[in-house]
Amino acid sequence: MTIDRARVTRRGFLGLGAAAGIITLTACGSDSDGDSGSSSSGGGKLVMTVWGGETDKTAYQKRIDLLVKKYPDISITLQLIPSETYEQKVQTMIAGGSGPDIMQVAENVNVYSSKNQLSPLDDLAKGAGIDLEQRFGPIGSLYSYKDKVYAIPDRSGAMIVYYNKTLFAAKGIQPPTADWTWDTTLSAFKELTVPGKQWGFAGAGWWAQWWSLAYQNGGKIIDDSGKPAANSDPVIEAVQWAGDLVNKHGVVPTQKQFADFGADVGGDGAFAQGKIAVNATGFWAISGLLKSNIEWDIAPLWRGKQQAVTAFGSGLAVSRTAKNPEAALKAIEFLTAPDAQKVIIETGQDVPANLDVQKSDAFLKPTWMTKPVDMDVFGESSSFIYRAPFIPEWNEMQKAFENGLNNVWIGKEDARTALNAIQKRLETIIKPAG
Repeated sequence: MTIDRARVTRRGFLGLGAAAGIITLTACGSDSDGDSGSSSSGGGKLVMTVWGGETDKTAYQKRIDLLVKKYPDISITLQLIPSETYEQKVQTMIAGGSGPDIMQVAENVNVYSSKNQLSPLDDLAKGAGIDLEQRFGPIGSLYSYKDKVYAIPDRSGAMIVYYNKTLFAAKGIQPPTADWTWDTTLSAFKELTVPGKQWGFAGAGWWAQWWSLAYQNGGKIIDDSGKPAANSDPVIEAVQWAGDLVNKHGVVPTQKQFADFGADVGGDGAFAQGKIAVNATGFWAISGLLKSNIEWDIAPLWRGKQQAVTAFGSGLAVSRTAKNPEAALKAIEFLTAPDAQKVIIETGQDVPANLDVQKSDAFLKPTWMTKPVDMDVFGESSSFIYRAPFIPEWNEMQKAFENGLNNVWIGKEDARTALNAIQKRLETIIKPAG
């Protein structure tokens, strides 16, 4: 099993095309006093850091332009930092007292908050009248640590199923739905597989995929007390099921077979080539598929004992060095409201976190969509999203899983053995939240 290079981390796939250095863009309002500090009107000069490529730069700048048009007392300098250096660069800025006012964060949000590098936003959000649950649904308080919110959701789309309509029709299989079970899914994968030529599924070896299976099976990666639960029976069963798709059932290509598809071709690329019938991934795969010759559509992820699916997204946080937290939150409130959120989908950047926008024609029928695609799948999937543990040791945890599960994916080790070893490793690096 292989993993697409572009999706090893959230910053990884969002960082495609980023330049080698910081790109700085400025959108200014009238801000006549030139003061970068606090303002009784909630205005001032702000710095906002994000990662990404050209599409991200365009989308963020358009949203900032809308912001300063509405609030001319605010000016924002946008700094686009390469994804691979983002975390180090931003932490260095904060440590030096010159951190951004607004910063993009993702799964590693609590790497920052646990070091007191972010400002808690509960009181600010309440003062600004932001109802997180109403605006964002299940992910409203996703970016929390020790019962405090440290970022407001900005972009969020559930992992979804991409399926090849032609291959399904040829086998007389109905399109996948959220009611498919593991057994239904495996049966379909087997029917859709032609040994050595065509495979039913792209695989579930990426954390976002097998974590979804673990939570569907009633498991958790971190238990309610904050302790790792990687070797619990539900998690072991989920990982073994994912590994068996490759090594027992042959419905997922092996690493060697993936290599035969071409250099750096993973699940997304192999699906676009028509070699794979089903791929579970995020919104970002759409841009490549619009250029593909295959007939495809999307559907919600199947279920296990319960429905659960990973959400991909990022939030906007206020650094502790922000000179005017109120102005920063005022900007975030606008950037996560419908007018600015519509730009996210209009530019084809991502799924907006705002639920009203997800339900709007702007999202359901984007102007750039050239194929009949059921975009309502993202809204349907939003109710299945589980709350992933964004612990301070996120980076170390993911490294432990990546290194520890490789032998499972290539069939050299069973899931229980691998996860028992990973559990011991996690117990040395994860400190339960107190």
